[in-house]
Amino acid sequence: MLIRMLIALLSIWLSTVAGTATASEHPNILLIVADDLGYADLGVYGSEIETPNIDRLAKNGALFTQFHTSPMCAPTRAMLLTGNNNAIAGVASQHRFGLGGVPVPGYEASLSNRVAPLQRVLRDSGYNTYMIGKWHLGTADHQSPFASGFKRTFTMMQGGATHFDNVGFQTEFSHFRENGVTTRYPDGEYSTDFYTNKIIEFIETDKETSKPFFVYAAYTTPHWPLQVPDEYLDLYRGHYDDGYDALRERRFESLKEAGIIPLDSSLPPRNRVITPWEDLSPDQQKIESRMMEIYASMIDNFDDHVGRLIHYLKDNDLYDNTLIIFMGDNGAAAEDFYNAYPYNGYTAHLRANFDNSLENIGTARSFASYGAQWAEAGSAPFRWRKSFMLEGGIVAPMIVSGAGVSRSGDIDPAYVTVMDIAPTLIEAAGAKYPDDGSVHPMIGESMGPFLAGTASQVHDDDYVTVLLHRGQAMVRKGNWKIVTTFAPFDESKFELYDLASDPGETINLRNEEPEIFAELLGLWRVKRREYGYVLPQDL
Repeated sequence: MLIRMLIALLSIWLSTVAGTATASEHPNILLIVADDLGYADLGVYGSEIETPNIDRLAKNGALFTQFHTSPMCAPTRAMLLTGNNNAIAGVASQHRFGLGGVPVPGYEASLSNRVAPLQRVLRDSGYNTYMIGKWHLGTADHQSPFASGFKRTFTMMQGGATHFDNVGFQTEFSHFRENGVTTRYPDGEYSTDFYTNKIIEFIETDKETSKPFFVYAAYTTPHWPLQVPDEYLDLYRGHYDDGYDALRERRFESLKEAGIIPLDSSLPPRNRVITPWEDLSPDQQKIESRMMEIYASMIDNFDDHVGRLIHYLKDNDLYDNTLIIFMGDNGAAAEDFYNAYPYNGYTAHLRANFDNSLENIGTARSFASYGAQWAEAGSAPFRWRKSFMLEGGIVAPMIVSGAGVSRSGDIDPAYVTVMDIAPTLIEAAGAKYPDDGSVHPMIGESMGPFLAGTASQVHDDDYVTVLLHRGQAMVRKGNWKIVTTFAPFDESKFELYDLASDPGETINLRNEEPEIFAELLGLWRVKRREYGYVLPQDL
């Protein structure tokens, strides 16, 4: 018995030492998320907006042209931090708990106990774990980022807030937490500046621990409201006076020139519900172009702060051993709560607290959004935008650079999803996702071999992605995709597209390819039950 006890103690000691050694030998991780960034909004993706620091990451790493998310921010963030489907992760529906107020697994509106969050896995393997910015995965104490495994946090718990103060878009105050405790956002601090300072502060505080760090930098820009510091107000003055229709066409051509889309690509038809630019009055055009100017300035400002982080890493000899992922969380956003958006109380609250007159747009006194008209210019090669299951809503920019990435300057059309990030980072960290049956296995797959140049793709052609959110559904296998576009969900409304030849999803092949359609429909019926998607007829 004494020998067995000694062996057990020795085993515990060896595992502790091994865990510490593994942590010290693996890279720091910086995961940067842009909120509502359009597919064509970065310079390296062909945009006219100046983003030299982000562009440099791409030139030293891999740029992905087929990175897929969910159509909205909360389910994307749940999938990002778990490597799992949004229902398994607990966020089958953004904002809404249960179905009709009845608790239903998959509809917790926060991270479920069926998953092991990335931050907890990395923390338990020896990482210092930090988060700033947008959480959007529950507001209760036990649902907070601090409770989920982050060591240091300063987070906005809801889906959006102003960039200069504590005023909320739904209520008088936004909900912020620091290290698990409710706090106020500091008045007058601009979001990208404040959050960047916090990241550096967190790293500096724990510098002597000699542990690697994982930073989840969930910035709230360029999410509405469109606001920038005074020195950025006029950076893009006059750049968009020819309007959103011209910008959409210009962006489409610049995507070709940048090598992001094939030269023989076709621009999908414009959305007919959007008023043509030439039909606007001169005053309306001035307001519209001003909103896009501020949006562009927000991205320019964001890039400056990405540059600050990179310079900090280089100045402190951390850059060469840091794996950096930069990504958007969904397609470009069209919501406009200020102008009679159909949510009770939002418009009245915002108009009582903000003034969107032309001279105010972009300042802390305004609460402007640039709407579907500009959002669909930002998703130019695809149809539509955020909140839709079409490619315009679920394809976002992603760049991976730094430690472990051998693909320097590559533009990669490999199909990847937001669920692939957690397994990639867990592998890079030398950590281990629980495999004892206590949680659901990850659905995503590591990009590690692809990034290292030892694999030609992340997923094989048989890999299946299934997603349901707010009454819209999709199934993708290889380049084939079935999708519904509007709620409520109706299986008879599925359309079939060949994304290899028709990435703009303009030619429905359901009748021409009945066997492929039947195969994907069968996958939907099986997988949606496996993942826990609940439809009204299931209740």
